[in-house]
Amino acid sequence: MLSLDVQLRRGRFERHVRIEDAARVVALTGPSGAGKTTVLNAIAGLVRPRAGHIEVDGRVLFDSARGIDLPAHRRRVGYVFQDARLFPHLDVRGNLLYGRHAAADGPRFEPGTVVALLGIEALLARPTANLSGGEAQRVAIGRALLSQPAILLFDEPLSALDQARRKELIPYLQRVRDEVRLPMLYVSHHAEEVQQLAEATHRLD
Repeated sequence: MLSLDVQLRRGRFERHVRIEDAARVVALTGPSGAGKTTVLNAIAGLVRPRAGHIEVDGRVLFDSARGIDLPAHRRRVGYVFQDARLFPHLDVRGNLLYGRHAAADGPRFEPGTVVALLGIEALLARPTANLSGGEAQRVAIGRALLSQPAILLFDEPLSALDQARRKELIPYLQRVRDEVRLPMLYVSHHAEEVQQLAEATHRLD
């Protein structure tokens, strides 16, 4: 359950966003500049709303009225960006383990399980420079899962890929949706992606 009601301002940009949705996978759509990435950044603790609240499955991340503003490292947010943002000095295994954290209630996601889920066994010893765009994004998703998140945020993770690579990656995203069963907020401009992945859609105009 995602409960979000925030007033956002960055420079001249100002927007009020409200999302109350019990769907597990929520898509956020709308034109460029509508504030989709800013919403993700507010959930992740990278942008501070002027006012409002953010709650994930009953856990309050931000509430201006109650003086709650958890720092980013305590929010348990797994964030997958448009580009994979892998560390070039580490191989795939090193990138995965860099993101590994211990959850207070014990690890939900183990490296072996995540590697199998995303089909990246054969990539573990590879330098990141030798990965295709789709392979790099699968590693980025794995790193996000190994951070033991309470919610997954996806900021147009397929936008830098060509059509063939998009089709290649969507089944892995569907597998994450169906097997991981975490709340997910998915930003995309592509109606086909949203239709294939999301259970509910909110549009910012």
